[in-house]
Amino acid sequence: MTLSESGGGSLSQTARRYTLGLITAVYVFSFIDRQILAILLPAIKDDFEVNDWVLGFLAGPAFAIFYVTLGIPIAVLADRWNRRNLIALSLTIWSGMTALSGVSANIVQLALARIGVGVGEAGFAPPAHSMIADMYPPERRGTAMGIFTSGIALGITIAYVGGGWMAQNIGWREAFFVVGIPGVLLALVFRFTVTEPRRGLSEDRVDDGEKHGVMHVARYLLQRKSFIHLSLGAGLASFMGYAVLSFFPSFLVRSHGLNLQEIGIYLGLIIGASTGTGFIGGGYLSDRIGSGNQRRSLQAIAGMLLLGWVFVFPLYLAKSAYLVIGLFFLPSALSNTYLATTFAQVQSLAGLRMRSVASALLLLVINVLGLGFGPLVAGFLSDYLALEFGNESMRYSLLAIAAITGPWTAWHFFAASRHIEKDLARVGEI
Repeated sequence: MTLSESGGGSLSQTARRYTLGLITAVYVFSFIDRQILAILLPAIKDDFEVNDWVLGFLAGPAFAIFYVTLGIPIAVLADRWNRRNLIALSLTIWSGMTALSGVSANIVQLALARIGVGVGEAGFAPPAHSMIADMYPPERRGTAMGIFTSGIALGITIAYVGGGWMAQNIGWREAFFVVGIPGVLLALVFRFTVTEPRRGLSEDRVDDGEKHGVMHVARYLLQRKSFIHLSLGAGLASFMGYAVLSFFPSFLVRSHGLNLQEIGIYLGLIIGASTGTGFIGGGYLSDRIGSGNQRRSLQAIAGMLLLGWVFVFPLYLAKSAYLVIGLFFLPSALSNTYLATTFAQVQSLAGLRMRSVASALLLLVINVLGLGFGPLVAGFLSDYLALEFGNESMRYSLLAIAAITGPWTAWHFFAASRHIEKDLARVGEI
């Protein structure tokens, strides 16, 4: 039985909350399966005896290559087909491939399994964004997206805390089994208890059923300067974010001598709390500040990103491990305020049957820059700096990336604020 009201394709408030909650739960599993690798990298490095750039490839491009390329055609399908069924199928695939990661006999097999995880996850975010946009109107969409993106925070917390304990006590291979198998069960719950919302429901817009190709949607969005700046700003923020998520545990091991179980507990809880605060707080504030004027909301995001950037210097230069962990909360929270707002604004800019493809194009930029290059560049830079700084190379690799990308990211959000009102007024104009 599904939770829905009868007639008219409407959804009750209970059904909306249930669906948003379950979509968020799927996002939790997405980031558990995606980010548990970060806390396991030191153990994998010791087992397979590989360089940092190989770990960077494993954490970034191995996942991102098919994640970003398949995201576009799957999003086209999501704009034409049942989004609920597509999400359930995707969850089944990536959870199964996560479990298979645990039987890898060498680094190549592990990379292939991570590619499989990327293939599965390619089918989740675009239809999820589209469903949320159809359930919540523009004035509540930032908050709804903030709740949805809080799944990232909870997923990272579970991945770090649970993965750190498992790496220390039962092994990195077993960790992949433990987190992969429950996702298959959640896929069944999602498929048989969630209702597909009617397109245009939240805005009382009529779905004319017109189907748009990828190039048509791309041309439509590229004519909106706010979209260009939002996607580039989000991509740069993601570049820094994935570099940190992939290698901050390695930095704490090498520069501060913490073990994986300590790192998993301390860092997992702080990342979970800080990113959750950033995602939900950023979405809520953007709805409040941007009520009647979306320009103000994006200017506020730019300001918070700049404030967070100031704190990265004491964070990476501190000599005490516990001071580093204590300092991590504020820049982590502030640097993640952009995401819910970006997702919400792009959904508002797109036509009804453009929303999944618009989301996929946004995620293409975010993940090519973030997943594709963030961990890889951090790994290469660390290997290069090791000639000068030895075991401290990861400290200066992450510091250099944060120092450059912080103000650059903020500038793009400020630039987007100059165009957002005009572009929102043109929604539906082809």
